[in-house]
Amino acid sequence: MRPNRLREIWAAGGAVANGWLAIPNSFSAETMAHQGWDSLTIDLQHGVVDYQTMVTMLQAISTTDTVPVVRVPWLEPGILMKTLDAGAYAVICPMVNTREDAEKLVAWTHYAPRGTRSFGPVRALLYGGADYPQHANDTIVTFAMIETAQALENLEDILSTPGLDAIYIGPSDLSLALGCTPTFDDLDPTAAQAVQHILARAKAHGLVAGIHNGSPEAAARRIAVGFQFVTISSDARLIAAGSQQVLATLRATQPRTVPGGY
Repeated sequence: MRPNRLREIWAAGGAVANGWLAIPNSFSAETMAHQGWDSLTIDLQHGVVDYQTMVTMLQAISTTDTVPVVRVPWLEPGILMKTLDAGAYAVICPMVNTREDAEKLVAWTHYAPRGTRSFGPVRALLYGGADYPQHANDTIVTFAMIETAQALENLEDILSTPGLDAIYIGPSDLSLALGCTPTFDDLDPTAAQAVQHILARAKAHGLVAGIHNGSPEAAARRIAVGFQFVTISSDARLIAAGSQQVLATLRATQPRTVPGGY
């Protein structure tokens, strides 16, 4: 089976630079994949991507060594299994709030005897290889998102769930849950403390910790304190930021002669 580079990077003590795909388009996914990201996450939860488009985006990512990751919309067995069948090498599941949630997530992403994933890896065989069924349980990475007050209360129970590989912090949702301003990087003190606590407990349980970031500077700081999976911005935000930078530079050197034109 094709190795999972996420696991290889983590085993070597490194951190994964993860890009985020919210635009439902295979060409934009392919373009992002060719820029050198370690992994790319297709967002089915808050992006505007549907399942069929996700499949074409996975195919586009497959033109590179970038690891294909999918954030599913919810903790639901059908979409988790179909996402893995399509060739995702990691899944990020939102709103995992209890030990029972974490156990369901692990069960639905692993074949028996470790879990209850149904067999039918139609595209995963093409991407992973003919021996995918024999090695999928040890190759696929399962992330549980920690982003609610309830998840914080049940943190130890969630983190000690057998078969869970990693956790992923949604700083905006976590901030909202704690009565703080939703943001990625400059968190309110209460949310920042919670992030530090989650990271420390995840490491104590031997799990990889990931988090969403708004800037590479914030991602670098978080790698320095122990995060091993850092998402930076998204394709949509990068397009907007790049466009703004180009136009700001142009308008600084060539003032407009008429409103809306030059």
